Amino acid sequence: MAQIIFLHGASSSGKSTIARSLQEQIEKPFWHISIDHLRDAGVLPTSRFRRGDFHWPDARAAFFNGFHLSLKAYADAGNDLILEHILDTAGWLETLAKLLADHDVFFVGVHCPLELLLEREAARGNRPIGSAEQDFRTIHVGKRYDIELDALDGTDANVDKILHSWRGGRRSSNFTLSKRMAS
Repeated sequence: MAQIIFLHGASSSGKSTIARSLQEQIEKPFWHISIDHLRDAGVLPTSRFRRGDFHWPDARAAFFNGFHLSLKAYADAGNDLILEHILDTAGWLETLAKLLADHDVFFVGVHCPLELLLEREAARGNRPIGSAEQDFRTIHVGKRYDIELDALDGTDANVDKILHSWRGGRRSSNFTLSKRMAS
């Protein structure tokens, strides 16, 4: 059974910063996985999508289906993961709960004030303007986390909270509930 620490929060909420710090401090060799890594590595022909050669809405479902299945494959092979992801599409939570049911998923909600999200989104310049606000208003609705963090508490404090809670072993998130209902 692999261990997965799933960081879920709005675009620009600080998930990547937390994930990098967590990876440096955790006692096991966790992989850090995100969509941004695929985009930044050139897996997607991003410039051609931006130019209009390809239509992103036509490719999006297959891309994310492949990403979600790859997470299962990584975990099934015995790799522990720090996953950062935004569950912004109906059904993704349920799909991932099924795909990762054989693994220990620690679900972390990363919250950030809207003003700070907007500031970070503008400073980054690589996100569609408005996506952080849309995420802020929708992505945490109906989610049950093992722990919830506030970006204003700072990276070090949040990583300490994650490690303390994760090491404690208590799980009560959507992922744990899904397992109980399937049993």
